[in-house]
Amino acid sequence: MKQLDNTMLDTLAQQAQLSPRKRANYNLHKDLNDPIQRLAIAMEPDTCIRPHRHLQTWELLTALRGRFVVLHFDDSGTVIARAVLGETVQALEHDAGVWHGVLSLDAGGVIFEVKHGPYLPITARDYFPDVDLDDAGLNAWYAKAQVGDNLMRA
Repeated sequence: MKQLDNTMLDTLAQQAQLSPRKRANYNLHKDLNDPIQRLAIAMEPDTCIRPHRHLQTWELLTALRGRFVVLHFDDSGTVIARAVLGETVQALEHDAGVWHGVLSLDAGGVIFEVKHGPYLPITARDYFPDVDLDDAGLNAWYAKAQVGDNLMRA
């Protein structure tokens, strides 16, 4: 039986705090070729998840600990949906190809992600182009961004 207990979440959060990227993950799937990828990802507030998409798969997210801003963008960079996982929303799913970004609002936050495998690294074409903000600036923008705001005018 695979479990994500409090000890595992504490360990994962500690690993994220010590990581240069301020993230750490624990995979429940056996390997990167598994047809369904299932993983817990600890994210500190100063990690940066740049706007990206997964053309090959939908993605399901739920908060295990903490709160996370999740933004969806259209092709011009306009926010078309905003949710706060762990606060007003407990789980969300976005379709394949949807541009999205995530911001951890709380230290020790852990999000759970499910999507189709096999694992494919995000390529340059799947990161939103021409975002002129550095990581700290992008995170600050995510924190206050609302539906209708445009990333390209941030």
